[in-house]
Amino acid sequence: MNLVTLHFHQFSKKIGISIFAFLLFSFSFVPKAQAQDYTSDELFQMARRAAFDSSNYPRAIEYLKEALTYSPNYSDVRIFLGRIYTWTKEKDSARAAFTYVLQNNPQSEDAASAFTDLEYWDDKYEAALKYCNWGLTYHPESEELLLKKSKILNAMQEYESAYNVIDSLLRLNPKNEQARAFMNTIKESSSINKISIGYNYVYFDKQFSDPWHLLNVAYSRSTKLGSVVTRINYANRFQNNGVQGEIDFYPKISKTFYAYTNIGFSGTNNVFPRFRMGASLYANLPWSMEGEIGFRYLKFTSNVWMYTASVGKYYRNFWFNLRTFLTPSNSDVSKSFTLTTRYYNGGADDYYYLSLGTGVSPDDPANAPILGLQQKLKSKKIGAGFNHVINTFNIISVGITWSHEEYKADTFGNQYNFGVSYQRRF
Repeated sequence: MNLVTLHFHQFSKKIGISIFAFLLFSFSFVPKAQAQDYTSDELFQMARRAAFDSSNYPRAIEYLKEALTYSPNYSDVRIFLGRIYTWTKEKDSARAAFTYVLQNNPQSEDAASAFTDLEYWDDKYEAALKYCNWGLTYHPESEELLLKKSKILNAMQEYESAYNVIDSLLRLNPKNEQARAFMNTIKESSSINKISIGYNYVYFDKQFSDPWHLLNVAYSRSTKLGSVVTRINYANRFQNNGVQGEIDFYPKISKTFYAYTNIGFSGTNNVFPRFRMGASLYANLPWSMEGEIGFRYLKFTSNVWMYTASVGKYYRNFWFNLRTFLTPSNSDVSKSFTLTTRYYNGGADDYYYLSLGTGVSPDDPANAPILGLQQKLKSKKIGAGFNHVINTFNIISVGITWSHEEYKADTFGNQYNFGVSYQRRF
């Protein structure tokens, strides 16, 4: 190695050492915040993506714990950590997270709500009610907490208190679809026994010379398997009297499905069908929707089979339902359609309704016997009425329906059906 080459290597070595020392010196003065890879907010969002997009809860917990090392009082981060602990059954860790937030921020609605969920899902209703009331102390008009409180009271079988809470929620916001639906659940839970009486007066301007009179009395009872309804129907029509006995059963299958079954007997062929039965399967669908498929069978002097399907939807204060009945006969199929709309003025049993349709429904006791006389003739109808609750458990219903029916080929008449009923839940 010559002298020039030796000096060059020594010079290069000194330059390298100087650059390394400079970089080490510079990094030692970088502020801590700049040295972090992510901020607390970024780690929070990363945790949410890990939890919701890929259900990777361990990774989400890592991100949240790292965020809390930088921001220990970041309530949203700690509440979300507690919720993940709740979902992964780490209940003590979840309680510790929620307790920390409420001690440092007692007015946190989210923390009270999350703590309520934890205890409610763990069937610790007293504790759930404690934290729900905690949140309501600071947020008395919180719809989320009011709904949860009603659910807790219902689970504790304090039905009247649960009803009062949900009723106050609906007074705050009649458009709350979840509250309206849960009010039905409370009534189903609390009203083990129900009695009702109803009367219909049916007038024809051409088809029949005498009006029809119908009277029904019903008793129902809720059981663990579902509701059972027994009903006695009396009618005077075609200048004859008749009596029919019916039993309805609404079995609970799961949180998604429930069913309807019916069987009825009568001793006459014209006033009522001699025998009837029916069944439907209902499904609670996403977006506040419900679907149904089923059949009805009526035996007069001949047999009538009908198949039905319907779809319902809640939207704000409205409920819409479209139903069809299909009746096969020889090579033809008769069709009927009915669109029903309800406008809720308060609770689940306070509403006005309007219905438009064609054809005859086998579920309409006022007109079902016509199916034994004429299955293919044309008709159209419009109905309106209301339901109103008095003192919580008394319900009155009033309605009127006008029908324009073809009672023989190319000959039409008008029919007017006036109905009123009263129901008592206890």
